[in-house]
Amino acid sequence: MRLDEYLEGFEPDESARRRRLAEEKSYEILDYVEGLQTELQSSLSGNSLVGSTSPSVFVGRSSYPNVNTGILAPVGQEDRAEDFATSGNWYQQGLDIENVLQYRTGLLNSRRSSKVDVEDVWDGFVGTQREVAIADRPVDVEIGLQGTPNIDLDRYREPQANAPSGPNVTAESADLGENPHVPRQVKKTLEDDDWRAEGAMNYLYRRGFDVYDINQVLSVGALGRGEARRLVPTRWSITAVDDTVGKFLRGSIRNAPSIDQVQVFVNQYIGNRYWIVLAPGNWEYELVEMKSPGSIWNPDTTGNVFMSSAYESYEGRTGYVEETAGAYYAARLGILEYLNDIGRQAKALVLREVSDDYWAPVGVWQVRESVRNAFNEGPNSEFAGEPGVAQTFDSAIRQIMPHLPISAGALRRKSVLAAGRQAGITDFLT
Repeated sequence: MRLDEYLEGFEPDESARRRRLAEEKSYEILDYVEGLQTELQSSLSGNSLVGSTSPSVFVGRSSYPNVNTGILAPVGQEDRAEDFATSGNWYQQGLDIENVLQYRTGLLNSRRSSKVDVEDVWDGFVGTQREVAIADRPVDVEIGLQGTPNIDLDRYREPQANAPSGPNVTAESADLGENPHVPRQVKKTLEDDDWRAEGAMNYLYRRGFDVYDINQVLSVGALGRGEARRLVPTRWSITAVDDTVGKFLRGSIRNAPSIDQVQVFVNQYIGNRYWIVLAPGNWEYELVEMKSPGSIWNPDTTGNVFMSSAYESYEGRTGYVEETAGAYYAARLGILEYLNDIGRQAKALVLREVSDDYWAPVGVWQVRESVRNAFNEGPNSEFAGEPGVAQTFDSAIRQIMPHLPISAGALRRKSVLAAGRQAGITDFLT
């Protein structure tokens, strides 16, 4: 389909840009969080959380290498514990921001301070946490608590300023209520303590583990050489897995033939729209983000669109991406998975528009899943699936521009690929 035909119906929603965020966003989440207090009381037996089922864990990053490490468990909904774990299923179910916040805030974080060196630690609280993380299904645990779980309602009255999280409490102990089921592939990586973490991550990915599962295993120090096994803060481990698997896939398509035409894919989800332009040529990749006034990270409703970008050439990059952070690696993974599936390589430009409908942070999983699903017919977007086709890369950009909240000049000044120039070595080594 020609790109001009494909773009019919993609008119900008000017009314969405004009309305003020404070007047539109929902506060149903406050009612939900307040109800957690009652459920917490009924779930406690003395100073213990009995009958809890944990689908995941969390490792903080403040005060590293002494970190807060926690076991996450839903309050009063143990039979649905698996639904509370972050995964691609959230996209497939079409969860909106309020749904995601309810899942996130419904997890009690029972935590305690720990040193990150955990090579042989498989007992006590940290040992139980590690067992939960390497299991392939939620695990029954009994957690001894110090004090009463704290719910800070002020955090939810200003969701732009605070990442969603549930009540927290200091844990005194944690004991397994059952023997966790650990996949044999994870056991293999655990038993081989001479295996570097990067190789173990790629091994698990090739064996069908999604990045969400690998992230949990890496975060509790269950991958890598024995003496180097450490707890990895969850935020760091998410990006590490996306980056490592992405590099593996990039290597897989390094000698693949190029695609033979310019293609444009579009997807949108919870206030974010993604334009993905694939063009013939050797691998290059760039993410350009446009954060509209009133959106998260650009809360001033009267200001200008905030732009950020990051680029890599055929050789990749060595430095961490500061401007676009984890979104860069999450979006790149989705594109590389698609190119690996079709056995091709391409130049790839992702234009991410963050509208004022995106009023609370839900995590980079939504970036990853939105890009992944831009290439497939899915349940959440009428746009995903079949691409539009353009004669040239420049003509594709020109036809997209009327649908973006910025000018063509602003895009060219910010984007390496849109400007038609190749970056110098200093652009991607820093």
